[in-house]
Amino acid sequence: AYPRPTDPLLTLLPAPWYLVLFFVGAVAMRGAGCTYNDLADEDIDNQVERTRSRPLPAGKVTRRQAWIFVIIQALVGLAVLLQFNSFAIPLGIASLVIVAVYPFMKRITNWPQFVLGLAFSWGALMGWAVEFGDIDDPAIMLYIGSILWVIGYDTIYAHQDKEDDAIVGVRSTARLFGDNTKMWLSGLYGGALICFAIAFASAQVPIVALSPILSTARRLSLLWGTHCVVSEDATDLDDMVDRACRIALEEGFGKPGDRVIITAGVPLRTPGSTNMLRIAYIGSETH
Repeated sequence: AYPRPTDPLLTLLPAPWYLVLFFVGAVAMRGAGCTYNDLADEDIDNQVERTRSRPLPAGKVTRRQAWIFVIIQALVGLAVLLQFNSFAIPLGIASLVIVAVYPFMKRITNWPQFVLGLAFSWGALMGWAVEFGDIDDPAIMLYIGSILWVIGYDTIYAHQDKEDDAIVGVRSTARLFGDNTKMWLSGLYGGALICFAIAFASAQVPIVALSPILSTARRLSLLWGTHCVVSEDATDLDDMVDRACRIALEEGFGKPGDRVIITAGVPLRTPGSTNMLRIAYIGSETH
């Protein structure tokens, strides 16, 4: 997570082995959660048109087979979890409490999508915990933003079942919001984007963009929130990185030793990459 000066942005990603573990663990535990949810909701699924064709209500599998499938997937998830540090392991286990109660929330509250968000967004906490061994502000804000995002998209999803849900007594934000759904979605998605922006800002990684054209710099600053400075064309990528580091220091964007993300754009139809990202440390200039 801490690249050397001028290393590519790719070095900010977790180790490839961790990426494989994240993928396997996410697939296994998502599958286990969905299967468990189907077991808990079999009586409801039998009464809803869209869900009657699911394996359990359709009689394609037995409850015993479904439970075996849950256990197998959970064991795969546990095997993945045990590869991580001592902080991440209990954090991962704690998520099972939310997973266990979620299927029953639609019976007792109009906000089951909120509980779903708590479960589905847990990866924001897990990824940070695996990399750093703790939970910090960026992870918390990412988690909150993801919860809002999940509530939004699952509300849209729940609208297709709201007529049947009303008959069988299933509660949801789709039924709660009703005709005001668009307004709620705007607030939820807007709040999510704000949380994502705060998460990025709290990680204290400024973005510096250099542009020889004033109008381009203004657009980048307004649309992307970058610290844009107008500059003459750099002779090469290393020269651009050095200039960006010096400008970041001179303009007060950071202090010596701070990391900056440097973006470089290449005009369309120019051979090669159309954009690049580099990581550098202020004070690492070579000339």
